[in-house]
Amino acid sequence: MSAAAPFVLWLDDPIANGHPALGGKFSSLGEMTASGFAVPPGFGITTTAYRNFMDAAGLSEEARRVSAAADKMALEDIKSETKTLIAGVLNAPLPAQLEADIREAYAELEHRTGVKDVPVAVRSSGESEDLAGASFAGQYDTFLWVCGIESVLHHVRQCWVGMFGEAVLSYRVDGQAVISRGDFGMCVGIQQMVQARAAGVMFTLNPLNGDRSKVAMEAVWGLGEGVVKGDITPSRFMVDKVTLEIVERKRSDQREEYRFHPSQGVAVLPIEEARIGVSCLEESHVLALAELAKHIERRRGAPQDIEWAVDVNGEVRVLQVRPETVWSRKAAQSIVGKQRSPIGHVLARMAGNQIAKPAANGAKGAA
Repeated sequence: MSAAAPFVLWLDDPIANGHPALGGKFSSLGEMTASGFAVPPGFGITTTAYRNFMDAAGLSEEARRVSAAADKMALEDIKSETKTLIAGVLNAPLPAQLEADIREAYAELEHRTGVKDVPVAVRSSGESEDLAGASFAGQYDTFLWVCGIESVLHHVRQCWVGMFGEAVLSYRVDGQAVISRGDFGMCVGIQQMVQARAAGVMFTLNPLNGDRSKVAMEAVWGLGEGVVKGDITPSRFMVDKVTLEIVERKRSDQREEYRFHPSQGVAVLPIEEARIGVSCLEESHVLALAELAKHIERRRGAPQDIEWAVDVNGEVRVLQVRPETVWSRKAAQSIVGKQRSPIGHVLARMAGNQIAKPAANGAKGAA
């Protein structure tokens, strides 16, 4: 294997900083790790690995055909057009060296964390995200609390299959299907799950009016899926970047949270009475998050959309970082309504719009 494009690349490897083989999402986390931000440990199964698998399975040409034809596909034709391809991705054997590398990396993550069958998030990180920007968020899949190497291998394939789902193939920017613009690959990120006491998203501007002197924050008890999916009403905070004063706050009367349950997996579960009506973030955490947002924006040189978690020990972790796009480019559209981006949910809530609550779907989340 070339040192520049291995099958597996750890986030703390110096070459992971912005490496294109990690896709849009995970290359940003490589950059954050290299810059000293607190990112959960993990590794990426690179786009090189994806292409090696597709070539070995004899699926590369069909994948290119499907992607190139996305512009011309009617929504009702996508499933029939991709049926054979998806079956191949799910069932073709992994090349021996690729499987060995993934098994070895997961075993190393177990060693680093000291946890057998360490729970991980399995996150899609597509090259097409670089082209589509943050507005593409939510079109690929993330799977939470995946435990054990066999389950990891299964969910890696599920992420690869996501390249050819209805939401991705129908996603358009300026009238053109994003996926048809190139021969894109998929990295799959494997990261230790954060035992989140609270989590959410923040933007280094006010997403309603583009005011860059503010940090806008939405937070919930438990895992951040409730904010990302838009089915739990979050608490909101607005912080002045200069004075680090909380200039607006609205506490949610949150009664449910996403958390892991031994028999149900990740599920929406009731919050105990003692936490109802209590802010999920202490003021010190709100200000620490705002300071973190300022540092990340300064590091990246533009407004950012950041997903974060506060763990059970009170430590802040960076989960995702991507450029803010609502105020910097024309909004993209999809002809299938799969998943709003996190900022889409924030804007809808701030504007007072109702967001329909989807059915709970276990451990599957939005990428």
